[in-house]
Amino acid sequence: MSKRDYYEVLGVSKSAPAEEIKKAYRKVAMQFHPDRNPGDKAAEEKFKESAEAYEVLSDSDKRAQYDRYGHAGLNNRGGFSGSGMNMDDIFSQFGDIFGEDVFGSFFGGGRRGGGNTRSRGVRGSNLRVKIKLNFEEIAKGITKNIKVKKYIGCQTCGGSGAKDKGSMQTCGTCGGSGQVRRVSNTFLGQMQTVTTCPTCNGEGTIVTSKCTVCKGEGRIYGEETVTIDIPSGVQEGMQLSVGGRGNAGERGGPNGDLIILIEEEQHAELHRDGMNVAFELYLSFPDAAFGIQVEVPTIDGKAKIKIPPGTQSGKIFRLKGKGFPGVNSYEKGDQLIHVNVWTPQILTPEEKAILEKLNNSQNFQPKPDKTDRSFFDKVREMFS
Repeated sequence: MSKRDYYEVLGVSKSAPAEEIKKAYRKVAMQFHPDRNPGDKAAEEKFKESAEAYEVLSDSDKRAQYDRYGHAGLNNRGGFSGSGMNMDDIFSQFGDIFGEDVFGSFFGGGRRGGGNTRSRGVRGSNLRVKIKLNFEEIAKGITKNIKVKKYIGCQTCGGSGAKDKGSMQTCGTCGGSGQVRRVSNTFLGQMQTVTTCPTCNGEGTIVTSKCTVCKGEGRIYGEETVTIDIPSGVQEGMQLSVGGRGNAGERGGPNGDLIILIEEEQHAELHRDGMNVAFELYLSFPDAAFGIQVEVPTIDGKAKIKIPPGTQSGKIFRLKGKGFPGVNSYEKGDQLIHVNVWTPQILTPEEKAILEKLNNSQNFQPKPDKTDRSFFDKVREMFS
């Protein structure tokens, strides 16, 4: 089943600013919130769908990538996916947009998951790496294992930042919720506000003794091997997002994403034109006049083509399906072979005499091809 357009999911235009997208997501998410629609699977799927749309459109890099390539360019491995999204992940990442006081007041008790209602730690930053691919790798798709230097979770403390389990204590100020409620009296009556706990900075726990390896951060700088599945047909400048493979978060916070920037290696003989691939074929005058069978390079090897007698310079031959595939589609481009008849720059006296003799023949005088409509179009343009 194909995914709906993310802008359509949130009911906004493609030019909508970030604040409008945020408000639209909050509206849709509240409409289909599971507590408002108990037991309604359709509403739950729409709730997840809206979170997936917001996860992309709220990130400037992912939004630009989506605007350019659609769903095909996102490659959401390890990130959000409509059918497999976890409710706790949604509330952990986007809960602040709703405000716990809103869901606590209207839906009776706030977020799912029991215990601590807030995600511990600080989310890690995204990482951007470049991968260079040759034409064959682009045409067929490839799995790459790359080594990435980044922040990784501390194995000694399990990412908590604490020296041991006894060094992790529930915050006494917020009781582990990560938020502090304050009630004030106004001329309109009592007003309740919810703010991030100043004692634990919203984490719900306090580290009394820090891990000696990571110094309380819950992460260290190291290296990790990441496996990336690159689909066929990607192009120069395309970005792929691998969810959760960026920098580790602080003190058990969620990981950032790994953004893959595609670069193309230049081919020695071919050049790319969208989904098509082009080759410049140079022929001598006799070969163009008599016709010849030649071998030309393609993305995946060599191909033989027959050049008919009398082929003119500028003629384009097409090898169907020898170009690049579309990203995650069944479309495939062609290989275009552009004929150039080579004119010698230096001639011997004997060669000059032969050519002068041939030049007197009517067969060697240039004649416009009357079947070539572009010739007449050019003439009309000259006199228009």
